[in-house]
Amino acid sequence: MVRADQQAPRSDKLHEECGVFGIFHHEKCCPAEEAYYALYALQHRGQESCGIAVNCDGVITNHRDVGLVSEVFTQDTLAGLPEGQMAVGHCRYGTTGNGRRSNAQPLLVNHLKGAMALCHNGNLTNAAELRTHYELHGAIFHATSDSEVIAYTLTQQRIRVGSIEQAVCESMKLLEGAYSLVIMSAKKLIAARDPHGYRPLCMGHIGEDIVFASESCALDALGAEFDRDIEPGEVVVVSSEGVRSYHAGVTAQRGLCVFEYIYFSRPDSVVEGVSVHEARLRAGRLLARSHPRDVDVVIGAPDSGLDAALGYSYESGVPYGIGLMKNKYIGRTFIQPGQEQRRNSVRIKLNAVRSTVAGKRVLMVDDSIVRGTTSARVVRILREAGASEVHVLFSAPPFRHPCYFGVDIDSEENLIANHHTEEEICRLIGADSIGFLAMEDLDRLTGEAEIPLCKGCFSGTYPSPPPRSKMKLKFEIPLPQEGGEAEEDAPDDEPHEK
Repeated sequence: MVRADQQAPRSDKLHEECGVFGIFHHEKCCPAEEAYYALYALQHRGQESCGIAVNCDGVITNHRDVGLVSEVFTQDTLAGLPEGQMAVGHCRYGTTGNGRRSNAQPLLVNHLKGAMALCHNGNLTNAAELRTHYELHGAIFHATSDSEVIAYTLTQQRIRVGSIEQAVCESMKLLEGAYSLVIMSAKKLIAARDPHGYRPLCMGHIGEDIVFASESCALDALGAEFDRDIEPGEVVVVSSEGVRSYHAGVTAQRGLCVFEYIYFSRPDSVVEGVSVHEARLRAGRLLARSHPRDVDVVIGAPDSGLDAALGYSYESGVPYGIGLMKNKYIGRTFIQPGQEQRRNSVRIKLNAVRSTVAGKRVLMVDDSIVRGTTSARVVRILREAGASEVHVLFSAPPFRHPCYFGVDIDSEENLIANHHTEEEICRLIGADSIGFLAMEDLDRLTGEAEIPLCKGCFSGTYPSPPPRSKMKLKFEIPLPQEGGEAEEDAPDDEPHEK
């Protein structure tokens, strides 16, 4: 049997989705700076690309690029964005489309009835069908993300209805899947959330000015007061006339992604009235009840395992310690030049605190396991630092199914839990024991709050149907070698994908 840490190195952690932000001022100011600070607070949701769009008297100026917020927006870049009444911002990790600049957001669209900037968090399940329909009617797409499909849908509806909010409501009858949107038109700022409520979206205020964000931590970064979450299926419109709320008229089974509480959201955020920090403490307490271990110290895998480890300690009485230190200064530009360096790169990102683990029976709490390679390397680091035993618990059940709604969970064939028993996984990662949060405990993460959760990546049952077909990224596929079939001759019903 091949050990997990000896497998070919591939991404072994979940990727964040996206972060969206919008602010409406009644007086002209510098909203780009506020968007900048908000995106910093939301950077954990996406490190692939980012952007900010500013509205000054109906003229929208947009800057976006590949990179972290600190890389894309320098002092000079921010100074180049005008004063205005509104701004929207976005940080991206793409689950549809590649990482090139054309897929960065906000998307800026100029159409017959004006300009529009769009920020999207989530993933459409009918993007391929909608895009094909629009292309057959002459539409030209410049990027490969499903967010451009949303922009085109909104534009089509805006041409035939009387207002941008009507266009959003009508578009929501056509869009399927996950989408939390912040949209800026010439005079209005709009927030909308899909009828299932897959992705979080909240609203706050600074005086009389209105703020929208994926997470409340972005409101805190600006000193804004949290008002409420946007309801599933709700459209909130802000203009000089005030704030109005509409329901799109689409009803659906609700299901907030449970991983907002386990992994994605920042611990200082409040999602659907539930503290993320408290939810992770509950996960650790539940693990302590279901998986007691005779150990000397409990540690967390930075960063999403720390709160759950603390909860385990509170419930079990086992002392909590800082056993792993994460290098927080490694960004997207970290280079792994060769195979040997790549295999050891986890040592650059993570190191054991020897005084905490040496000679100890260690229990490590992590959020989840995908392929097992990262878990195996961390276990090895702890053993090399002198841990006499290493037990590993996960604050989520085993992954067995893909996510179609904006979380980059791998295909079923690459998920370790689909090919190995718990005993085999334990041997593969080199641990003394492992354990998972029970499925029935997921609903207990939110405490007294009864929040419908999507658990499809664990159970295979989703609040809405999976996509019927995948997005065709045919323009990203190299031409065939000489003698091969030309792309133009490929049958229309045969998708070509990387």
